[in-house]
Amino acid sequence: MSFFNSISRSMTRSSQRGPKRSPTPTSASASMDGMPPPSPAAVSVPSTPVTPSIPKALYLSRPFVEAALVKGNFKTIVMLPKYVDIMEWVAVNIFDFYTNLNEFYGVITECCTQQACPTMSAGPVLNYTWINQERKSVHLPAPTYIDYVMTWIQNLLQDESAFPTKSNHEFPQSFPSTVKHMYRQLLRVFAHIYHAHFHQILHLRSEPHFNSLFAHFLSFGREYELLEIKDMKGSPSAPVGVGQLWEKWKEMGILEG
Repeated sequence: MSFFNSISRSMTRSSQRGPKRSPTPTSASASMDGMPPPSPAAVSVPSTPVTPSIPKALYLSRPFVEAALVKGNFKTIVMLPKYVDIMEWVAVNIFDFYTNLNEFYGVITECCTQQACPTMSAGPVLNYTWINQERKSVHLPAPTYIDYVMTWIQNLLQDESAFPTKSNHEFPQSFPSTVKHMYRQLLRVFAHIYHAHFHQILHLRSEPHFNSLFAHFLSFGREYELLEIKDMKGSPSAPVGVGQLWEKWKEMGILEG
């Protein structure tokens, strides 16, 4: 099911078309168009300094990578139910993902401080930047960045013109692009928590719940074309750590390509 191919059919039912919204844009401090870096060469030249290898992330290690509440492929639970409008289906799932992720972040928020997380990092060499009102990319502490994201999404979810809840109100034409941008921002929050706070998730014994939420999020995003592969994997110079988690779960049969 293609969300963006189906949207034109859904929009023809609307007699009035809402104006396009302009979500607050963001960008990554590094290029996001590449694939994960190749494996390092097996033989190194003695005269060349050897770069220390990065320890394997906890969330990629067994048994944590296998911890889940849902067994099997997530595609079965993201399929569009019969007789349900695709935009309604996307809207209610976006609301659920936001609500559940916000609750997880609320549990570890005391650990995500400006001192502990001075940048919005999602990997050893990747820091996301925020585009401010002057259209300039700025580095923000992770808690500030996440607060901006969650506040922006909450405001959209409560905006009847963006997320209509009444039967006589139609979704605006800008809805697909808006939810795609929301999805990209939620992915960044997931990525930061995995990178910087997964040990706190483990301490709370919540890794099966968090893994299942993220796998559901990824599967839904790919099914309805809300998630770009480049956003998950990053570039060779700035890889996103959860891109490896995506590949691992595909190998395990939890996700599809």
